[in-house]
Amino acid sequence: MVELNGKKILVTFLMHLGDLTLTTPFIHALRKAAPDAHITMLVDEKLKDVVLFNPYLDEVVTIDKKGRDNSILSLWACSRHLSKLDFDVLINLHPNERCSFIDAMTSVKLRTGTTHKIFKWFWDVFTPLDRSMHAADMYLDVLQQLGVQDLSSNGLEIFPGEEHFLEAELFWQEQNITDQDKLIGFNIGSAVPTKRWPPERFAEVADIFAAKGYKTVFFGGPMDEEMVAEATGYMQTRPIIATGHFAIGGLAAAMRRCCLIITNDSGPMHVAISQKVPIVAMYGPSNPKLYGPYTKDAVIVTAQPPCQGCADGMKHSCDDLQCMSRMTVEQVVAAAEKMLLAQFYAPLNFFMGKALVYEVVLFCILYKAL
Repeated sequence: MVELNGKKILVTFLMHLGDLTLTTPFIHALRKAAPDAHITMLVDEKLKDVVLFNPYLDEVVTIDKKGRDNSILSLWACSRHLSKLDFDVLINLHPNERCSFIDAMTSVKLRTGTTHKIFKWFWDVFTPLDRSMHAADMYLDVLQQLGVQDLSSNGLEIFPGEEHFLEAELFWQEQNITDQDKLIGFNIGSAVPTKRWPPERFAEVADIFAAKGYKTVFFGGPMDEEMVAEATGYMQTRPIIATGHFAIGGLAAAMRRCCLIITNDSGPMHVAISQKVPIVAMYGPSNPKLYGPYTKDAVIVTAQPPCQGCADGMKHSCDDLQCMSRMTVEQVVAAAEKMLLAQFYAPLNFFMGKALVYEVVLFCILYKAL
């Protein structure tokens, strides 16, 4: 067992938006296991909003891994800076080459977690990643290998700052959104092309719900603007375009206003989940058991009949993308209606549950009186 409480701990992770968001249960569990520790996290500068205001962290250190810090000298400089901070324990959560190099070159009393195989001999306590688990649980398992027993958390958590909430509120005011409006969000992009459901089908789904009285809004980053323009070009109704408007913190705050997000498997999907927004997620080449929505408030839509899968990995080229093209508008609409109906009945179920409790109590009182 590795002693964590009362220590200066450095957690390192230099992967993508969705991956970083999936580490947030780990951060919460680590804080519970080490309430008196000083916990610092190293992340990519472009993704710092994911953890910047996380109350379970004391400090966030960043590098611009594919920008100004994309060189051996810069990575070495980062390791020298971290060495001066005199950490007791380092925990690396992914065998990324950049991160593994920084970690190996950083002076630290105890080096733990995982690493790239060429740096493994630097490690004091190596904890392999169990890739048979969901990714969020895989990171939690690192803690278990270090001796932590309580792995409970609040699921995915991104904490927007006050400026992010203000930014989102101003945006909705500019769009004339009121408290009475019901918003359905759409995230149609994905860094992996084979994960993208056709834009024209997103357009059809958005029109269907607009006709039912919902306001529709398209999210995404600057790289998604062309796809969103294509999708909205097919639409008969007029959606709100938030694409490219928000960085990660503002996106999280803005997504909170939605009653549902319909999305491809992507980083913004995990951001929506971190804000406890119900989702409908389309899954094709990626495995939802490993990278799916880390929440119970989700419906996963897959091709019917199922595609045989991507034997060569989800980034391979595919002529017809059957795993995505077989998913129908009807499937997605049905899944969305299921999630919306569940939200409608949730308050009723709560009050009915309360009423049942009162009936039982009343029965017991009357029975005792007799």
